[in-house]
Amino acid sequence: MTTHHPRQFPIILITGTPGTGKTLHSALLSQEMSDSESPMKHVNIGDVVKENGFHEGWDDEWNCWIVDEERLLDHLEGVVNPESGPAETGFIIDHHDPSLFPERWIDLAVVLTCDNSVLHERLTSRNYPSNKITENVTAEIMQTCLSETRESYDEEIIVELTSEGKDDSEVEENVGRIVSWIEQWRKDRQGGVHGQ
Repeated sequence: MTTHHPRQFPIILITGTPGTGKTLHSALLSQEMSDSESPMKHVNIGDVVKENGFHEGWDDEWNCWIVDEERLLDHLEGVVNPESGPAETGFIIDHHDPSLFPERWIDLAVVLTCDNSVLHERLTSRNYPSNKITENVTAEIMQTCLSETRESYDEEIIVELTSEGKDDSEVEENVGRIVSWIEQWRKDRQGGVHGQ
């Protein structure tokens, strides 16, 4: 059996239907942690796919890249690589498909949920095509992302947070909860209480 060093920093997945505020939460969390003893790097999967060409072309109907999952995961394995021992930073993985990542990577899976009328407004303001808006609002109503997260990870590492965005305090409160979780995770590891 190979021994690997316990990671010093967690890997957090922030997921949710497009428009629920994943990138905003991830960026604020990364910013919030940048001066702390637990720096967290924001990994926006959409940007990684685009910048590295990890796709098989553009889907005109759905207005998105067709992700080459194998190439993407090979690349990420080298970036977040939980097996390689203590990294200098933790990671915030920002993506709408929670089932894409190996379970062993993720320490906390945060699912952002949003009222469907708020979501409709957000996607409309982003100029999403109407079929994409309908698909995403339907996915939110059906709690698709939450269900997929529950199928992919242990219940005890899943947190559901509301992201209605009525004011900034809600996002700040959500980020504050995740910050507290990170601090507790670090304390538990330093105290030697990591999963045996």
